Amino acid sequence: MESNKTNTQAIGIFDSGIGGLTVAHQINTLLPNEKILYFGDTKHVPYGEKSSDAIVQFSERISCFLLEHKCKMIVVACNTASALAFTQIENIIRNKAITINVIDPTVEFTCRSRAKSVGIIGTKNTILSNIYAKKIRLLNSELETKSLPSPLLVPMIEEGFYQNNISKTIISNYLKRKELANIDHLILGCTHYPLIEDEINQFYGNKVQVINSGKIVSKHIESILIRSKLLNSSLSNPKHEFYVSDFTDSFERSAEYFFGKHLHLKEISL
Repeated sequence: MESNKTNTQAIGIFDSGIGGLTVAHQINTLLPNEKILYFGDTKHVPYGEKSSDAIVQFSERISCFLLEHKCKMIVVACNTASALAFTQIENIIRNKAITINVIDPTVEFTCRSRAKSVGIIGTKNTILSNIYAKKIRLLNSELETKSLPSPLLVPMIEEGFYQNNISKTIISNYLKRKELANIDHLILGCTHYPLIEDEINQFYGNKVQVINSGKIVSKHIESILIRSKLLNSSLSNPKHEFYVSDFTDSFERSAEYFFGKHLHLKEISL
């Protein structure tokens, strides 16, 4: 880290849409003194259907935007961007800010758990990258992994179709497939999916341990900030900032759900 970074600077977070708000919410819950600057790339959601080159381009632009706003840390709260663009983001940011993705802390947590057979659901790009299975294998070669792309879930969630018969049908259609048979843990390999975590638990009757990256990543961030002496321990009331590339009602509703009615939301083109 550069020496001019201070503990009062914001934590920058980005995702393709509302999914990363689940991570931002967990960070805000655990670290209420930290200011959050969030960018939702709603113009390009979902990333799971875009080319690798496009995802890298979007991610680099957003990371530079967050860096221009002097964020002390940049959290890639999108599994697809974490899988396909994190190396490029690190190359751009270098030592100007701390960079965090949502995959590595989740993999480490999973390998420390009692899992014997872990399922992974995510976007097409995340699953096709095979990044979770590869990283898990490096840490625990005996842990069985089973992966399934679930491309309908992100647009369903972005449109607000959850906790109803439509979502239950779509979720059930994915989770009952043979690719996920006999798992004991399930990684939610997309930050949108915690919004349907209750429905997933209902499907499994709470017999499968669902791994939500939000809580895991927030604790990981806390430990890094403490180690870097950048934790904001002052009793402050930070004014969070929220940016989107395309204003949508669903993003505003979700942001208000997690952060209250008085949030500051701006549309900006990068």
